[in-house]
Amino acid sequence: MSTYLLVHGAWHGEWCWERVVPLLQGAGHRVLTLDLPGHGKDKTASSKVTLEDYTDCLCSILDDESEQVILVGHSMGGIVITQTAEYRPEKIQLLVYLCAFLPANEQTLFQILENDKKDSLPTVIISEDKTCLKLKDYLIKDAFYGECSESDIFEAKEKLCLQPLLPFITPVHVTEDNFGGVPRIYIETLKDNAISIRCQREMYTKTTCNQIITMDTDHSPFFSQPEVLSTHLNKLG
Repeated sequence: MSTYLLVHGAWHGEWCWERVVPLLQGAGHRVLTLDLPGHGKDKTASSKVTLEDYTDCLCSILDDESEQVILVGHSMGGIVITQTAEYRPEKIQLLVYLCAFLPANEQTLFQILENDKKDSLPTVIISEDKTCLKLKDYLIKDAFYGECSESDIFEAKEKLCLQPLLPFITPVHVTEDNFGGVPRIYIETLKDNAISIRCQREMYTKTTCNQIITMDTDHSPFFSQPEVLSTHLNKLG
């Protein structure tokens, strides 16, 4: 069986995978999750967190693994797994982009957002000190959790944190020899209001993936369709 390393997206933490982990484990897989710096239980000051901090955190976990992992990134986590794959391609069996940002070389997450602003909800607010990103509360449900239960939405909103700005404005640097040599899968979400389906398809067309999986759901399939998502992930292993 396979080892999965699940990387959460912006404002979230490892808590978002709580329904997916036991389903993958039940299928016999080993599953690792983490709180990126400044997220969840990690107390790093959000104002100081960089993309390098994110990738250092991931590389440290990969360095402790004796076998390759299936590296799954949700949303902003796509930026993190992309840059990490450049640094540790030999440690990764497969990259899985779950309705995630899939940047081209020298591209930032903010550049992708700018391209998508006509088709996605404008949920982001830059903090007054210009170090973090906040969310417009009244848009959180429609942007992230449109197909989720009210109880799931309430619990998720209670756990959301500030999002460090620097990882959003830092370009990734990847090469064909390293990142380009790792197989890629994209899981697109048709009812996504955080990253439009048009934007998702533009990204995986520009940076070609080996397989495209389609889910008819929102930006948070780990809550809205955990069984379906786990089935797709299980087949990849």
